[in-house]
Amino acid sequence: MEPSIAIVVSKQMLLDFGIILATGVLCGLLSQKIKIPDVVIFLFAGILLGPEITGLLQIKADSAINQIMLIFGSCYILFDGGATLRFRVLGEVWITIAVISTVGVLIMTAVTGIAAYYILGVPLIVGLLLGATVASTDPATLVPIFRQIKIRERVSQTVMSESAFNDAMGAIVTFAVLAIAMGAGGFSVKASLAGLLKQSLIGILAGGVLGYLAALLIAHEKYDFLSEYAPVVTLIAVIGAYLGADGLEASGFMAVFVFGIVLGNKGSFGFTMEPGEERKLEEYVMTTAFIMRMFIFILLGSQVDFSLMTRYLAGGVLVITIFMLIARPLTVFLCALPDRRANWSLKEMVFMCWTRETGVIPAALAGLLSGMKAPGNEMISSITFLAILLTIAIQATTTKWLARKLDLLIE
Repeated sequence: MEPSIAIVVSKQMLLDFGIILATGVLCGLLSQKIKIPDVVIFLFAGILLGPEITGLLQIKADSAINQIMLIFGSCYILFDGGATLRFRVLGEVWITIAVISTVGVLIMTAVTGIAAYYILGVPLIVGLLLGATVASTDPATLVPIFRQIKIRERVSQTVMSESAFNDAMGAIVTFAVLAIAMGAGGFSVKASLAGLLKQSLIGILAGGVLGYLAALLIAHEKYDFLSEYAPVVTLIAVIGAYLGADGLEASGFMAVFVFGIVLGNKGSFGFTMEPGEERKLEEYVMTTAFIMRMFIFILLGSQVDFSLMTRYLAGGVLVITIFMLIARPLTVFLCALPDRRANWSLKEMVFMCWTRETGVIPAALAGLLSGMKAPGNEMISSITFLAILLTIAIQATTTKWLARKLDLLIE
């Protein structure tokens, strides 16, 4: 009797999961030995496991399991990053975060789009579509890096917060430019700003309410009847925050990030957990976040299409070089320098210029553009993966070295 298709698919899925987990553990050990962020090794391990080389992993980018891992994994990593932020630090740098997460995305889009127009010879609107796709930074990369490398608090928390808050702006700009490129209408500044404000406020509200409710149920002096189930509460709330905000057409990623901030600052609301329960929750969150990032980056690496990427290799590398060395520094200095409240030093701004890895959100946007047959979608997918590979391989591996040179490490 032949097994059903469902059983065959389930066994293959279990095998894929086993390969990813085993590879991830080995990569984690290697990361500790050679002292570079584990996301870098995960990405290259995924390339080795993918169909382009060994073919051990065959999970397609548009498959349901891949989308589940990308969405939930990114959400949990964002929650973990939010939980490490502190209100006192955010109060000092909130102006920079707000400006760089909005105006900064527009600057990155414009500079990268113009570079693509001149270097690749594509129409300007297609170049701007590429710029918008890669403009947002990647919390799934940056949060784990700052978990492993201890950087001065206000710098690390600004970069992490930017990576969480700019995904909504990146998506809005991408689809606004797409509407023009596909002849579906002009760009409305008023409508776009209204959309951004709606996504931001509802996302913040959803995350804040769920964060407070979770803190109440696991850490209140009288109502902490779920304290023993705190790890499960975080899972439920992360899923609820993302789906709730998404259902209201707001930023689900922003909601889970704010949920993490509120839960991580529960002491500010007068909530405290027993030391043993607090430690158990922290260990669970760290382990789960580690598993999520190994799945995200091994899967992402396994889906790199080298045949497509090499088609635009020379021009793409040049565009990404301008993206890294001109667009990003211009963005940081224009957005952070005027913030007199934060009073950024030159060393801090130089570090922020270099630390802006590209990852899951741009990859997801590129995938959506491919599915919609957007103008230049093959070029955009190719250069987006180039941006992911180059920024993670070059910038992530040199983060600690640069922080030490700039005297920003916390020993």
